[in-house]
Amino acid sequence: MELDPDDIFKDEEDDLDYEGHLERASTKEFVVYLVDASPKMFSTASQGEDQNDETPFHAAVSCISQSLKTQIINSSNDEVAICFFNTREKKNLQDLNGVFVFNVAEREYLDRPTARLIKEFDRIEESFMKEIGSQYGIMSGSRENSLYNAIWAAQALLRKGSAKTADKRILLFSNEDDPFGSVTGATKIDMTRTTLQRAKDAQDLGISIELLPLSRPDEEFNVSAFYADLMGLEGDDLALFMPSVVDKLADMKNHLRKRMFKKRVVRRITFSILKGVSIELNTYTLLRPTVPGTITWLDSITNLPLKTERSFVCADTGALVQPTKRFHPYKNKIVKFTTEELSEVKRISTGHLRLLGFKPLSCLKDYHNLKPSTFVFPSDKEVVGSTCIFIALHRSMLRLKRLSNKFDAGSHLKLKAMRILKDCLDFAVAFYGSSAHPQLVALVAQDEIIAGGGQIEPPGMHMIYLPYSDDIRHIEELHSNVTAPTPRATDDQIKKATALMRRIDLKDFSVCQFANPALQRHYAVVQALALEEDEMPEINDETLPDEEGMARPGVVKAVEEFKKSVYGENYNEEDEGHGKVSDASKKRKAVAENAVKESANYDWADLADNGKLKDLTTVELKYYLAAHNLPVGGKKEALISRILTHMGK
Repeated sequence: MELDPDDIFKDEEDDLDYEGHLERASTKEFVVYLVDASPKMFSTASQGEDQNDETPFHAAVSCISQSLKTQIINSSNDEVAICFFNTREKKNLQDLNGVFVFNVAEREYLDRPTARLIKEFDRIEESFMKEIGSQYGIMSGSRENSLYNAIWAAQALLRKGSAKTADKRILLFSNEDDPFGSVTGATKIDMTRTTLQRAKDAQDLGISIELLPLSRPDEEFNVSAFYADLMGLEGDDLALFMPSVVDKLADMKNHLRKRMFKKRVVRRITFSILKGVSIELNTYTLLRPTVPGTITWLDSITNLPLKTERSFVCADTGALVQPTKRFHPYKNKIVKFTTEELSEVKRISTGHLRLLGFKPLSCLKDYHNLKPSTFVFPSDKEVVGSTCIFIALHRSMLRLKRLSNKFDAGSHLKLKAMRILKDCLDFAVAFYGSSAHPQLVALVAQDEIIAGGGQIEPPGMHMIYLPYSDDIRHIEELHSNVTAPTPRATDDQIKKATALMRRIDLKDFSVCQFANPALQRHYAVVQALALEEDEMPEINDETLPDEEGMARPGVVKAVEEFKKSVYGENYNEEDEGHGKVSDASKKRKAVAENAVKESANYDWADLADNGKLKDLTTVELKYYLAAHNLPVGGKKEALISRILTHMGK
């Protein structure tokens, strides 16, 4: 079997058998939504988005439904279960009273969310009282303990999988801060003790219990009444917890989203500081481009995903053969390689992070980043003492920054001192990468930021991927006419530009405010098809300019004054020529016109409805994309997905 040079020297990260992929694939979440269904949950809590009275039960159901839809997109391998307690009917594996596990046909209690589950759950409020019912599961004079039963049932559902390969969680929704408030005396003490013990047993098995408190009319949720003991919060942890008892559905959804999507460990790496001194680090990806999922081919009869297999056939006999060795032709000779030899050929580094030294932060330029940085944090799981060594390095690298905040002098001297200290702030230069793709990286320390009783930024280090000297492209200064004077802006033009910038300044800007409109439309189409909805969900494109804001008199005046200062009073944009059209512009225009002409020869709607787009070539698919000013890059599956999204199918 002849070797493909690109295959020989590809990065292990592209190999599905690579240990990094195995580690990521093994990390999944098992979540049980535990919803209180007592009569208090059906009392009016606040005004919803549609200005109707909204109950805590409706808020819980709505944000769980939204979370399930988001989870299918972002974490399709995670498994969930929905469990109600304080119910009239019972449905659970242990046949416990007051606990009802909601599910649909052809699905296990704890399983991946399906379109049918979401559709049925969206309509649960219509039939809840009739089919499931609501009642108080803990009452005076009764030994029945519905909360104990609920935690027991949730724990039984989470027996699936190992705590080492899965993150097991119970998300509890309730507006009752003291579930045993109606019980007194020895009965209350006994119920509280047994419930807390049941929760501790679950936590000992690696199951985390998290509370999402809901509001009640004119009453504040007191976590200390019971749930602080259940979650093991005390002292500073209890003070920092500060549960956000939300009044609006949008706030509740945002609160749940923060709980659901945690940073996951991408890889564990070894950081070699000196000879004989190494520590263990966990790495986290904070940024990763999100793209639509790949197309999955289904069997036309069973509707099950198809599996592709590759077989090797002998050219002479036609018999199946098992490839044992690979070869590469070299000077009319066949050079054979074993698997071990290939691994050794590709091995350039150990894959560990090796410290080279420290440099001032001023040496690190803004453009010295080949890709999004990786956040690193110590772990004592394999190498005891890693956290202590990491903290010593981390605090040392931040020391000058901390001193600058304590410097007391005049404003001019203080500013000068802060600049000097900033330039002296160290960052670590290290050598890191897989065995076939070693890279230079910079480790920049980040201090912890706490605001509003919560952590905004965690302490740690950002690993920034640096370029090699071969990767740097220097900027060349080009002038069309050497004899002509260099254009310069006048003081008036700079003044007008400054006024314009202040007028259209984006207050409190954050990239977290903007969702990808193309992805949101794609997901909305998929959701509408999967749930058989009559209308596609409305998509809010946050990337569009604020036309109303740009039309304000102050902004219009600033724009006109800036144009007048640059072009003069007699400037007419419509009469202004655009100069000579370049050859590249002519070529692009010709390609676009040809694409429009060729695209008209196809019945795109019929091809999409009958699933025949896959029969076209990539060149033919690009006719449609170019004719509609859509990106033409990507593989065939991406082109088809882009066409279907644009057609709303």
